[in-house]
Amino acid sequence: MSTPRPSLTLSSTVLDAPDAAELADFYRRLLGWETVQEEPGWVKLLPPDGGSGLGFQTERAYVPPAWPAPSAAPGDQLMMLHLDFEVTDLETAVAHAVSEGATPADFQPQHDVRVLFDPVGHPFCLFVNEEAPGEPPAISPEWVAEQTREIAEQDRLTVQDAVAPDPSAPAAPPRQAEPDTLS
Repeated sequence: MSTPRPSLTLSSTVLDAPDAAELADFYRRLLGWETVQEEPGWVKLLPPDGGSGLGFQTERAYVPPAWPAPSAAPGDQLMMLHLDFEVTDLETAVAHAVSEGATPADFQPQHDVRVLFDPVGHPFCLFVNEEAPGEPPAISPEWVAEQTREIAEQDRLTVQDAVAPDPSAPAAPPRQAEPDTLS
């Protein structure tokens, strides 16, 4: 016999930060959302047209995640989630995000997506829907393929090693580069 499922509504996604108010201010400026709740160590933003919002919680022990995962060292905090924001003009949106305090990631995995880091290191993506109006992104598919090959050629950190590395285990042989599937 199972219990009836209660009504559940996603209220917000919560991001930890060394200072909740500072990170909330970045996202408030980035998105133009309104602060609807603020107390010591906690801030919640909501979009003006409704929907679930973003919450920010002060966590003194916050450690920024390593992204992309192949760049992580054993024991590093790996990314557990990221935020995606659809935009109509990718380059204008990136310029706006950078002007508000975001940093573009060195590695950009797709031509129609830009990965950025917020001021405390949470990765987030800006992306263009293929049907969105505007010019195609300036980054070429060839550059993306080159970046993908470079990442594939690096030693990769396995999930098992990231979760429970065994310091006495012999090093795994380097992975072979996978064929270019983007061209």
